[in-house]
Amino acid sequence: MRVRHKARVVLLDDGHLVFLKRGWPGGDPYCTTVGGSVEPEDADLEAALRREVLEEIGATIGPATEFLTLTEPRGMSTVVQHYFLADLLAMDLDRRHGPELDDPDTGDFEPVRVPLNRPAVAALNLQPAELADYVLGHVEAWSA
Repeated sequence: MRVRHKARVVLLDDGHLVFLKRGWPGGDPYCTTVGGSVEPEDADLEAALRREVLEEIGATIGPATEFLTLTEPRGMSTVVQHYFLADLLAMDLDRRHGPELDDPDTGDFEPVRVPLNRPAVAALNLQPAELADYVLGHVEAWSA
């Protein structure tokens, strides 16, 4: 069985959280974390995370701490999602690059800043559900 690892991040930004709003024509929009697949050239999970953050939202982040791992069996492969928490240091959307921006089949994905509180997070349609539950359970501690 093939195992694929993905590195994803919940970003803290001055009393806000930053996620990606995703959507396709005719589908319901939802929010998810910035991140993606660990590539062979990535030294480790954190290197993959930093590369994905730069590609997807043109950002740099501070130290990253892993807080949740989800394993998803998918037919002949398994995807292991590693979720991190990190401070957003700088973001410049003009620095975005990578295959996601050039492929129309990936749909729309735009950064969204939401207040660091339960009602704002609950209104997001944050996916996957396990991540949403975890974030809702920890948002107050992160705001302290």
